Amino acid sequence: MLNPYLDIIFRSLAVYFFMTIALRIFGKKELSQLNTADIILILLISNSVQNAMVGPDTSLWGGLVAALALFVINFIIKKLTHKYKLANDLLLDKPEILIHNGTLDFNALSKLDISHEELKEAAREHGLEHLTDIKLCTLEIDGTISIISKDKTNLKETHYKRKHNHKNFRK
Repeated sequence: MLNPYLDIIFRSLAVYFFMTIALRIFGKKELSQLNTADIILILLISNSVQNAMVGPDTSLWGGLVAALALFVINFIIKKLTHKYKLANDLLLDKPEILIHNGTLDFNALSKLDISHEELKEAAREHGLEHLTDIKLCTLEIDGTISIISKDKTNLKETHYKRKHNHKNFRK
């Protein structure tokens, strides 16, 4: 390329879009609660894409240009997703309804790999004894499970983070 800094900007943008697509494919449940393996993965990914962004330029200016390019594209993406529905639909996930008026959506639960035990735990953390007491249960875009009770007099506000319990995986 003619200008090494334009090369860094191009590489940084390519890595940004790759990571955005990868996170979109692997889903919001992967972000709900980071465990040790998730933190290691993030650190290794950041290390593996560093050279892809800056190429042979490991100077301070090269790193700063790459960081600036990432901040600028992130700012632009946020503005676009707020302004244009199509950009929002392509880049951001949607909340998923898990329970509506006490009825479980088994297709959504299966697709998202959310167990019955996880739902019961979330309900208990919201002060509910039975899943049938739930008016609306949603997996939010940040991976949290929010619950609205049928009983408006006994509302309890909590923040339930999904835990990745891999020993309960179905084969």
